Amino acid sequence: MTPTTSQPRLILASSSTYRKELLSRLQLPFITAIPDIDENATTGEKPEQTALRLARQKAEAIARKHPQALIIGSDQVATLDGEQIGKPGNHDNALKQLIKMRGRRVIFHTALCLLDNRDASAPVIQLENIQTLVSFRDLSDAELDAYLRIEQPYDCAGSAKNEGLGIAILEKIESSDPTALTGLPMIALTNMLRRAGVAFFGVTQ
Repeated sequence: MTPTTSQPRLILASSSTYRKELLSRLQLPFITAIPDIDENATTGEKPEQTALRLARQKAEAIARKHPQALIIGSDQVATLDGEQIGKPGNHDNALKQLIKMRGRRVIFHTALCLLDNRDASAPVIQLENIQTLVSFRDLSDAELDAYLRIEQPYDCAGSAKNEGLGIAILEKIESSDPTALTGLPMIALTNMLRRAGVAFFGVTQ
């Protein structure tokens, strides 16, 4: 292995503070850019297909404005009994979500895309979907309502921040990638970045 100082430009295609914090853990320089895409599911689309399509579209939207870069796109879709669960947006919707999910197991599909457009004539796209199984505790309406008023996780699919107080309403998390539930699967991402030639720890592979 040899020391290296040259790294490709890295862009996170997201406005999420959660994904930004996770990516910063790698101690690689990066910028963020907000993709302007329609994030609605299409008719007949499976949850994992929605997540993978949106992760790719986010990366492609930024790639058109930022050539010669590595662009990271990610998207998450939560499902219960095959039905997609989105971001609640407000307290009432969040409470309805948690009441529906209590005592149940919810599947979170976190899709990741790394788009390498350093060769504009032949961009390289890596795609992966990480599945996380989350079991919710069977809590009372009062407990769920109190939790929501404290943490206000209205921008989170599933109405719970597992990296915060929301962990107290969860019973079990099963995943091959521990940060996938927060929104950016870091094990999958580091694998992709290595394949793209990104050096970690200041040395090449």
